[in-house]
Amino acid sequence: MRTSNPQESARPAVRGRWRRIGAAAVGTAALVLAGFGAAGPANATPAAKATATTAATSSKVTWSPACSTPAKGRMACKALRVTGGTTAFQKAGAHADAVTPKAADAATPSGYGPSNLQSAYGLTSAAASNGSGETIAIVDAYNDPNAEADLAKYRSYYGLSACTAANGCFKKVSQTGSTTSLPSSDTGWSEEISLDVDMASAICPNCNILLVEATSATMANLGKAVNEAVTLGAKYVSNSYGGSESSSDTTYDTSYFNHPGVAITVSAGDSGYGAEYPAASKYVTSVGGTALSSSSNSRGWTESVWETSSTEGTGSGCSAYDTKPTWQTDTGCSKRTIADVSAVADPATGVSVYDSYGITAGWYTFGGTSASSPIIAGVYALGGTPSSSSYPASFPYASAGTSALNDVTSGSNGSCGSSYLCTAKSGYDGPTGWGTPEGVSAFTG
Repeated sequence: MRTSNPQESARPAVRGRWRRIGAAAVGTAALVLAGFGAAGPANATPAAKATATTAATSSKVTWSPACSTPAKGRMACKALRVTGGTTAFQKAGAHADAVTPKAADAATPSGYGPSNLQSAYGLTSAAASNGSGETIAIVDAYNDPNAEADLAKYRSYYGLSACTAANGCFKKVSQTGSTTSLPSSDTGWSEEISLDVDMASAICPNCNILLVEATSATMANLGKAVNEAVTLGAKYVSNSYGGSESSSDTTYDTSYFNHPGVAITVSAGDSGYGAEYPAASKYVTSVGGTALSSSSNSRGWTESVWETSSTEGTGSGCSAYDTKPTWQTDTGCSKRTIADVSAVADPATGVSVYDSYGITAGWYTFGGTSASSPIIAGVYALGGTPSSSSYPASFPYASAGTSALNDVTSGSNGSCGSSYLCTAKSGYDGPTGWGTPEGVSAFTG
């Protein structure tokens, strides 16, 4: 039985080897249980919508999208920032220590940290030993001027080794590779960037991080950033954004995502059942989202499909344009099916992130499939460099139905006539694919 740790210790000696309004939270000085800071600028964080609850926590957790609704033709980032309520992480810690949740601020984490995520996905040993020399690229739009400093706060707090430009671990470039001529800055996308680099760090602390910032959130510019990441040597590229499918998608596939030997992960979306691009690309690993909670079972954790409402939850579906990759054999969709695998994405069971640009500097909890994409990119990195002619999206299919993946069998993300395309089943299903990682063996090849 793997040990479950429902809350991080205040300063774990874990080196890199090892929508919506409301408030509540937690805390004693002895626990790393905390809350939420002030919302960002109004033009960067849209007004909150309805309050949400999940099976994982009986108290209401509220959140808001980090990025404004994009203009037509732009991609949306998938980060969801918790604004109130008591997260699964906080509830687990409060229950364990008989603590009554108290008013929150942004002083300490209120979401899962590295040891929690590594425990949940069987990665503790691999995270301690693997990843040196590997580079995870994070592709996002616009510039986060505080990216390196915020990452340093995250890594220092959790006892991870320093990852800086000075020591060669961290590098930030534009879509053309420039380190000096960077895009304009954006508060919402900076939150996305903080989430992404922190999750890459949490899963693969020994990995280098390459942040490639696109000039804008068009598919063309983001696609050029993907190409630049590969040109600069990254073998793992995470993309936490998406938009509506279009007849141009197959052209984008050829231009930006056909990179044999590179594991490219993409968020499946946060709007519930329905296909998005580039998650629908046949060349990428499409990553769905779960609700993750500690449990007394042998694994120490339990997961279900993340769904808040019929229009909010993990994405899934059947592409209208992309052909089915040869390794995908489900029969209910003649074209490419979303998703392939999954990881935590429910904001109510969200992850801890440090952010400061355009927002009160401090700790926040985030969810959305923006979290699950860099998590899976990190797992690929722990698994080692893919063979040069391979398509790593196929790797989990080779381990389908084995103990290398945690099969998620409960929940749905919308209405599709109870089909596996929107409802979790034993084996493959749309919302969670073949499941979540249990170690790295399903992500090597």
